[in-house]
Amino acid sequence: MSVEIKTYDEKMKKTLEAVKANNASVRAGRANAGVLDRISVEYYGVPTPIQQVATISTPDPRTLSIQPWDRSLLKAIEKAIQTSDLGIHPQNDGSVIRLSFPQLTEERRKELTKQVRKYGEEGKVAIRNIRRDAMDAIKKAVKASELTEDDQKEMEKDLQDLVDKRCKDVDDITAAKEKELMAV
Repeated sequence: MSVEIKTYDEKMKKTLEAVKANNASVRAGRANAGVLDRISVEYYGVPTPIQQVATISTPDPRTLSIQPWDRSLLKAIEKAIQTSDLGIHPQNDGSVIRLSFPQLTEERRKELTKQVRKYGEEGKVAIRNIRRDAMDAIKKAVKASELTEDDQKEMEKDLQDLVDKRCKDVDDITAAKEKELMAV
């Protein structure tokens, strides 16, 4: 009985991780290696994440430094960053690529806040879809006489409490990222 709820809780936790990952990819005017997570570079014919072919460091709060282990990758990394949706022009000095993050304008902050809210709403929709699947499974179990109606009501209440908790977690993650974006 409680095993089913745990299964759905695991799915909800994965949704929370996805929301966190999406938020990490939104640049907040500060250098954050997370913005490079979705960028891959061709390495021996295989698309490979930049983190797996280079050392990424933050020499100061507004700069990311990317030093590939194989110098022949400099041009490929530079091109991958330029074609991405980062909106930052890489500076290549022959051994290291530097990304300078400019101060965000008020308008850009508001756009990014909308994007973060969208990620949060998508997370909450995913959690509600998981709830729907769980409710369907509970109803099937009642029809198959595997659960009593009292068990059904208790499980539905536990499930709703869990959904409320996970949606609040999504709201907290979203609020924290919004606060980070709006901080000057």
